[in-house]
Amino acid sequence: MSKRGDNTQALDTFLVRKAEIDTMLARLQALSDEHFNWSPDEINWGHVGTMAHYAEMLKRITDSAFKEGEHAE
Repeated sequence: MSKRGDNTQALDTFLVRKAEIDTMLARLQALSDEHFNWSPDEINWGHVGTMAHYAEMLKRITDSAFKEGEHAE
């Protein structure tokens, strides 16, 4: 059992979660750099809907992280 005030385990777990997020962000950036693996001649409204869905999910995360939107103080 850890002593009160010892945050070593919490810090270790935090860093694991941060590494997971960093990996996801790097993968997402690489996919975005490749236009989500879609060529311009194949883009249709379905792709637009997919991008809107991705943007909506990311906005929920950024609003929470930056205390914006419904998370504004």
